[in-house]
Amino acid sequence: MKNRLLIVLIIAVCTAVFITHWPALSGRALIIDDRSYFVDNYLVRNPGWDSLKKFITEVREPSSVRGYYQPLTMISLMLDYALGGQSDSLRPFHQTGLAIHIANTAFVIILLYQLFGQAWIAAALGLLFGMHPLTVEPVAWLGERKTLLAAFFTFSSLILYVRYVHKYSLKSYIGCALMYALALLSKPTSTLLPVLLLLLDFWPLKRLNRRTILEKIPLFIIGGISSVVTYVSQNFTLPVNLPNDYGFIRVPFFICHNIIFYLSKMFWPVNLSPYYPYPSPLVFSNPMILIGVIGTCVLIPSLIISLKWTRAVLTGWLIFFVMIFPTMQIMQFSDVVAADKFAYLPAIGILMTLAAFLIWLCRTESTRRYIAISLTVLILAGVESFASRRYLACWQDNLSLFKHMVNVTPDAVSPNKYLGIAFAEIGDTEQAVEYFKKVLTLDYNDADARANLGKICADQGRYDEAMDYYNEALRLEPNESETYNHIAVIFTRQGRIDEAIAVYRQGLEHNTIYPSVLHTGLGTLLFQQGRIDEAMNELETAVKLKPDATALNNLGVAFASIGNLDGAIECYKKVIGLNPKNAETYYNIGNIYLAKNMYKDAENEYKNALSLNPGYAKAYGNLGIIFAQQGNLDKAIEYFEQAAKIEPDNIGVRYNLAMTLINKGSFKQAADEYRQILRLAPQDAGMRCMLGDVLVKLGRYEEAAAEYEQVLVTDPNNTDARYALDKLKVQK
Repeated sequence: MKNRLLIVLIIAVCTAVFITHWPALSGRALIIDDRSYFVDNYLVRNPGWDSLKKFITEVREPSSVRGYYQPLTMISLMLDYALGGQSDSLRPFHQTGLAIHIANTAFVIILLYQLFGQAWIAAALGLLFGMHPLTVEPVAWLGERKTLLAAFFTFSSLILYVRYVHKYSLKSYIGCALMYALALLSKPTSTLLPVLLLLLDFWPLKRLNRRTILEKIPLFIIGGISSVVTYVSQNFTLPVNLPNDYGFIRVPFFICHNIIFYLSKMFWPVNLSPYYPYPSPLVFSNPMILIGVIGTCVLIPSLIISLKWTRAVLTGWLIFFVMIFPTMQIMQFSDVVAADKFAYLPAIGILMTLAAFLIWLCRTESTRRYIAISLTVLILAGVESFASRRYLACWQDNLSLFKHMVNVTPDAVSPNKYLGIAFAEIGDTEQAVEYFKKVLTLDYNDADARANLGKICADQGRYDEAMDYYNEALRLEPNESETYNHIAVIFTRQGRIDEAIAVYRQGLEHNTIYPSVLHTGLGTLLFQQGRIDEAMNELETAVKLKPDATALNNLGVAFASIGNLDGAIECYKKVIGLNPKNAETYYNIGNIYLAKNMYKDAENEYKNALSLNPGYAKAYGNLGIIFAQQGNLDKAIEYFEQAAKIEPDNIGVRYNLAMTLINKGSFKQAADEYRQILRLAPQDAGMRCMLGDVLVKLGRYEEAAAEYEQVLVTDPNNTDARYALDKLKVQK
């Protein structure tokens, strides 16, 4: 009976959570690191065993995402891409994210029920957890799949641990350790789970002793290995700032600030944002620091005093603190002091304290009390649902999200910069410039803002202004590869190729971040100069560093130029893996198949290109060539005519159409096509001679003679026209 009630309550709560978070499914916002997690991630966008192998084996230096080792997160995103996720269709990703959040809500209810045996209380707190506005960020933020997955496996581990305690089942203990390992492979913030288990042993399990400490040793070993891997991979790809790098006094300030900050956001979730800047100045007189220090100094003694009556308050808070401790910025790894996502998993500690409080309130059977508590929970859930829905509305697109971030923290540099980029992406350069200049008023030495202003000037053809911005950006950030690339692009547009090449080489000498873009640009220019071997060396290096679409496409062109058609096809197919809606890439593959006389494969690729770009005249033209070579003249003419309709001034298409019409015996139509060609190229002697030949076949000898004579007027030594004219005179 109790199990049935629990199942019914879980279904009801999960349904409410699903309804509340439903708008997340239509979210289109891509924020901060989402490009590296998906948009520009070659491995995610090329599902298969090769990608799976790299996610698992690239431990020290993950190639697709800079930072710590997180293979399960990347595999999860790859599977979503395989199920149809695209840059302009994030629904498959959000469906999975929401499903995991709902599962986590169910796990919270199960765990609280295991610990306290009260189905209604477990369900009530699960409802408050699942609908809380702090859960919006992990669900709506594509790159935060790691937070959801880590919580999923951590909650699973906790449930199995409690089961192990109740039944002393070895299978449950092994399952607990396995889930812990999987949580770490999703996101290493679960590292301190063994400490959490010891706290559970203290309360509410009340079994803490020497034996229970020893049984955690295997878990501590797993956590220790993960810590080493995390530090190595994080520090190698994205260096971590240690406490001594910026002064130890910051550590207690950060801890005090964040303790009060997170508790305040949990109990009063307003002005939520993906970006909370560091409190500045970091001094005791700063109100944010002062409130944090005073609040912590009041909180800690109060928690200790509470031990006189219950272990619940102190233990629940310690569970929260232990689980959130890795993100407290003791080792600085991001430019935010705190984040909503960091509180997602640690919230279980607060929920346990609330569970104990509700059990205490319900210690005596009182219908009025039960009704009052139920109404309170429902009202709070309703308020949470409203707040979550309101916050989710901000995640519908980049512009809405970044505007919200600026409203929350108007004087923070990064949100203003993100908003400027969002305006630039939609072509509103006036607004973009306004926000980039605002960034410079907030931080005069911000290199990114200067580089973005430079790009806007360059796109508008104001190259001198652009160079001023770029040079200043390089002075501030001499290792930024994109800035070197932008300068080289300006030189290329001005025809100063040698100078552009020199800039690319200069950037590579500076050991820049993301050098692949420089190798790609350098290789492309070398190829244009005919320096094929040097170009291929640069392009192959770029692809090894980061196989993005531009590098792969240009390498494919280089392979094709030296006759390595298989290598070209392999590159082009990888481009499609990154951007399956690139019609030109399908067209390029079709050209390779056509060169290899693989007509059916070529036909399929050209049709793929046309499905994405129905106005792709060259694809129609090459389909015409395929059918002409196979003798299907009617089909060939149909495609040539379609290409000519789209590009009426394309001489090559009209020539192919004319030749196919001749082969079919449609000389009159062929003559019309040659006249169209001569309209475009009246001095083309060869085409005029061909027109004359067609007119002869039609018996229109005088018109034919006039065409041959016209050729001889401009080119008296043209043997083809002279011979045709003499032959025509003999025929007459």
